[in-house]
Amino acid sequence: MHSAITVTPAQLPDLLLHVAVVRPVFLWGAPGIGKSSLVRDFAASLGLECVTLVGTQLAAEDLIGVPELRDGRSRFAPPESIARDEPYCLFLDELNSSGPDVQKAFYSLILDRRIGDYELPAGSIVIGAGNRSSDNALARPMASALVNRLIHVHLRASWADWREWAERTGIHHWVIGYLTERPDHLWSAPPKVEEAFSTPRSWHMLSDALHSYGDGIGEEMLGLLAAGTLGPAHATAFGGYVKIVRHRYGLDAIVRGDAGWPSAPGDRDLLYFLAEAFRARLIKDLPAGKSHASAGLRQFAHRAKAMLVELAEISLECGRLVIAPDADGNPALPAWFLVEVSRDLPRLVAARA
Repeated sequence: MHSAITVTPAQLPDLLLHVAVVRPVFLWGAPGIGKSSLVRDFAASLGLECVTLVGTQLAAEDLIGVPELRDGRSRFAPPESIARDEPYCLFLDELNSSGPDVQKAFYSLILDRRIGDYELPAGSIVIGAGNRSSDNALARPMASALVNRLIHVHLRASWADWREWAERTGIHHWVIGYLTERPDHLWSAPPKVEEAFSTPRSWHMLSDALHSYGDGIGEEMLGLLAAGTLGPAHATAFGGYVKIVRHRYGLDAIVRGDAGWPSAPGDRDLLYFLAEAFRARLIKDLPAGKSHASAGLRQFAHRAKAMLVELAEISLECGRLVIAPDADGNPALPAWFLVEVSRDLPRLVAARA
């Protein structure tokens, strides 16, 4: 299930406060963006214990309970994890990954707030969560009867929200610094193959590993940890960023002409990161129309053309990366700048020769 209307982690608690207290809510979102932790934090803010049932680990009888005899009659005894006397938050994680029988067993619990003769205590809330089938995660079609029993909310990752949480939680300063430069790398779509990909959760895992090793971690181990937690392109760029931090080597120095592009074979990750940072700077700073460019920006654009030539001499791949179109095939850089690049590049190359 998809929706063009989404909420950020910062917006979610207020929404749940008004909605989850009156109707069951289902929270959709990609893997690793914090759905489970957000629900637990929300329950804690209300003073409620959060009881988590994971759909992929349940059988129907785990919800319905087992029959027992009482006064010569059989009745289903609900499981101890559900049958509580005090109000609580029932969190149905990976609900849409459970089998049809398990989903069916949830019907009365979600709509009528009861299992057999047991009814959830007044003040209890029910929240479900799951991934979308497009996320290459285990997700089964949700029966229409179950869909219609829930209010559906779609969560998206937000760098501003995550940064506030990261600084409060003590996420490693390299992770925060890198994502400040490249907030678009906080999350990437799950790949169709079995490889690591970047999510708020994977950045958190990398941070934990970096704290364990300390800032003296070697480049080889740093590369191994980044490759084991992040998407390949993000892992390479992160390694380049750490080199910049350690050696105080930055894009600003290249723009000013105080330093050149790194050209050593061992600095390819650094070159790749700087090229991506250069592209991001151009996209951010150059206006759509040249007439709107200040004198300072025109000077920067002129310097940028020379930098492109210098970069392409070291790595044609990195040079192409800077001016490449976006994921939809549309120009990422302003048309006037691309026209000037194609016009002036031969002259700049000749001048360097």
